[in-house]
Amino acid sequence: MRALWLEDRTLRLREDLPVPRPAAGEALIRVRRAGICNTDLEMVRGYYPFTGILGHEFVGVVEEGPRELMGQRVVGEINVSCGTCPACERGHRTHCEKREVLGIRGRNGAFTEYLTLPVVNLHPVPEEIGIDAATFAEPLAAALRIQEQVSIAAEDRVLVVGSGKLGRLIAQTLALTGCRLEIVGRRRQELSLPNAEILKVELAEVLLPGSFDIAVECTGNREGFEIARRALRPRGRLVIKSTYAGRLELDVSALVVDEIQLIGSRCGPMAPALRLLAAGQIEVETLIGARFPLDQALLAMEHAHRPGSLKVLLEVGNASKQEW
Repeated sequence: MRALWLEDRTLRLREDLPVPRPAAGEALIRVRRAGICNTDLEMVRGYYPFTGILGHEFVGVVEEGPRELMGQRVVGEINVSCGTCPACERGHRTHCEKREVLGIRGRNGAFTEYLTLPVVNLHPVPEEIGIDAATFAEPLAAALRIQEQVSIAAEDRVLVVGSGKLGRLIAQTLALTGCRLEIVGRRRQELSLPNAEILKVELAEVLLPGSFDIAVECTGNREGFEIARRALRPRGRLVIKSTYAGRLELDVSALVVDEIQLIGSRCGPMAPALRLLAAGQIEVETLIGARFPLDQALLAMEHAHRPGSLKVLLEVGNASKQEW
């Protein structure tokens, strides 16, 4: 089968890989769409030492597995846990001590024609959701993780730093809380969200320091972190939603003096993400910047590296009308 292979920080398109065989309790999935995430780009830069097939945002069709899932469109939770370690026993499966992570750690990912995942990781895609929109289930779930970690009230002033694909997705989920939401980016623009009034993206220079209760950093760079940090009032909460290939320097004394809470945020709940997509409460079509066939995966990664690039999708094979 064909796949985009990462080794020694070098990408190449391989056509000599065998179709994987699902282990006990797993399913074989024929990939139909896959989304390129900033984490994939950071992996190439050396964020985590990984050799194998990249990609963790996908929608596919079950080809081998339980009878009730055969032929169904599915998305998947990307963390494969052991179920027996202390973290798993505490219910923290995404922090399993022995976990594999699709396309990131110990398990080949979705930039290919076939992948395997445990059946317990799979979620059927409601028919109301199109195949492109379903590709956003995993990043949308990650956006919803913020509200599992931080209680957000209508009176809270919340800042999203970064107006790219991740920032816009997070902004839509936060708008559902009714909070006082603002977004900063590299240029002024207006975002029309299905669940909120038009939101204006402002430049960082117009922010008043110390005026926000919660800030969410989505840029993955030092400048974005500093903007988020300066915007917070004392005892504010800073949610870090980005991965960084390099080291990030912190003024720890300022964090201590202001009693700032730093909250790392990663994977989230898939089922609520699918419900929001099915109900049309989250708009994703305008987040798609380009589509490439799998044969042009190297070109797709180059496109995704461009500053300001929106979501790049890989189209794997020709999806049937039923799969749409």
